[in-house]
Amino acid sequence: MLEIIYHDEFMVAVNKPAGMLVHRSWLDSKETVFVMQTLRDQIGQFVYPIHRLDRPTSGVLLFALSSEVARLLAAQFESHQIEKIYHAVVRGYVEEAQTIDYPLLEQLDKIADKYATREPALQECVTHCLPLAQVECPIAIGRYPTSRFSLLELKPETGRKHQLRRHMSHIRHPIIGDSKHGDLRQNRGISQNFAVSRLMLHATQLILSHPISGERLSLVAKWDGSWLSLINQFGWQQVADSLGMIKLD
Repeated sequence: MLEIIYHDEFMVAVNKPAGMLVHRSWLDSKETVFVMQTLRDQIGQFVYPIHRLDRPTSGVLLFALSSEVARLLAAQFESHQIEKIYHAVVRGYVEEAQTIDYPLLEQLDKIADKYATREPALQECVTHCLPLAQVECPIAIGRYPTSRFSLLELKPETGRKHQLRRHMSHIRHPIIGDSKHGDLRQNRGISQNFAVSRLMLHATQLILSHPISGERLSLVAKWDGSWLSLINQFGWQQVADSLGMIKLD
């Protein structure tokens, strides 16, 4: 059962679990559970995916309930009218807000672009990064006797493949749990010492205009148990509470 965070006669948004594919894919031909099919069965209605989240990323995922609404929502994404807010836990201390304006080489799809003859293009890519909290743990994961981590708010202006993961790797603060662009030693250390082994990237909020009424909507997906476990172990409960992700006793 998926957590539905918004539902009306025109669209539906869910809190996608980490590790779940949005729809059937060549990425895993043996997988049998997908967000799109699960949601369709759950609400008894066909759904139209508007955007994607990587398999290991959790958070807000939006679907239309008709092809016309899908077209209207897709137009908002394409014209950058939708604000996307993510949170991530990364290696090291990020102490100042910054804008990462660093082009990324287009990543062609292994199936859809299998016979493409053109070379991948360099694409404009911009991410706004705001540090929210830091912690130093008395655990030697790398070459130092302690390990440092930061909690970040990330706002992508563009929507390139693996943009946030690649940008954080570029500034040498890879996202914890990122097996492709991250620090495998840090990932193992977090798993062994804190019992958290997922990608620590979450699509927390989508801010958009309702495709029919024009009302401005804020769709928020709460953090899952693994996120809250690491937040508690790092002592970031007050920050999480200020973001509306947990309630303190």
